[in-house]
Amino acid sequence: MFGLLSMILILILLLPALLFLFYFNIAAISFTKLGLSPQGAMLLFVFSLVGSIINIPVSKHKIVVEEKPEMFFPFLFYYPPRVRHQVIAVNVGGAIIPTVFAIYLLGKVPIFPAIMATAIVALAAHAMARVVPGVGISLPAFIPPLVAVGSAFLLAGDFAAPVAYIAGSLGTLIGADLLNLKKIKNIGAQVVSIGGAGVYDGIFLVGVIAAFLTI
Repeated sequence: MFGLLSMILILILLLPALLFLFYFNIAAISFTKLGLSPQGAMLLFVFSLVGSIINIPVSKHKIVVEEKPEMFFPFLFYYPPRVRHQVIAVNVGGAIIPTVFAIYLLGKVPIFPAIMATAIVALAAHAMARVVPGVGISLPAFIPPLVAVGSAFLLAGDFAAPVAYIAGSLGTLIGADLLNLKKIKNIGAQVVSIGGAGVYDGIFLVGVIAAFLTI
């Protein structure tokens, strides 16, 4: 009985590592399908994962935060609005690395199908993205890759895998973050990360899943 409980405890402790290895294998297969060597696939995966915690500031501006204390007679007092700075940053793992890799793939595929598929995913991502005040962008993780794969199969033929990655990555970034940039600036968050937070899985993971589904 003690031995069985020990085995169960060990499995529970090892579960995060096993899930990580499973996800790593899926990502490696996907990136290899896109023409990378196993070593290149591993580097892309590691850099994207580590880069997800790195945000590079690109702009800074003041925002007004309206915060009034609850009182019985608030109209008798004047409370000046608080002003603080909001930083717009670019996430390395969720924006820079996928964009660089997508541009690299653009040189290996027919340009028109890639642009059309990216536009379709961008429209779908923009329609489904929701701006959450104080948080950022909320985006369903599994709809964009399905749209990317469907668009790539219909438009790209034998180039479906790289086009699916391009459309899934760039389309989600454009539709979810860039087209909502004005709204993001008004959500009251002190740091707004393009390609980070709730959109990271919609860019990096979407690209991985999109390529994997074309295998």
